[in-house]
Amino acid sequence: MRRLLPYPVLSLALLLLWILLMQSVSAGTLLLGVALALFWPAVTSRLRPAPVRLRRPLVMVRLGGRVVFEMLRSNAEVAWAILTQRTRDLRSGFVAIPLDLRDPNGLAVLAMIVTFTPGTAWAQLSADNRVLLLHVLAVKSEAGLVALIKQRYERALKEIFE
Repeated sequence: MRRLLPYPVLSLALLLLWILLMQSVSAGTLLLGVALALFWPAVTSRLRPAPVRLRRPLVMVRLGGRVVFEMLRSNAEVAWAILTQRTRDLRSGFVAIPLDLRDPNGLAVLAMIVTFTPGTAWAQLSADNRVLLLHVLAVKSEAGLVALIKQRYERALKEIFE
């Protein structure tokens, strides 16, 4: 059974996502959805870096709320900057952020957070996983950005994953 369904929660999530994307619960949609929900987790199981052991569910909820708030705030800031500033006035660039987070799953979540936040893009992670290179559309203060990433995201991710 474990071989057929190595990650039951992931399979269920994939099936639900498939149904939402297809906007149908017809027999064909369900059959293909079940097939995909069984196939993809089994095929990609070797790509998973380490088993996930989540801790501190309350911290997870707070982090989720913080991420949503920051995404909305960042959307407004990026839209405002694009609409009101000339391109040459935007100081975009790369910022190196030293990381204390070591868990590969935590790093993956951090990558999703910064990539989903408008105005930032994960550019590179050093070979030793100690420095994140982040591209930022409008850099106001490198030190401020480093502090923001470490305080708002990295600290919570360390509590959850390590």
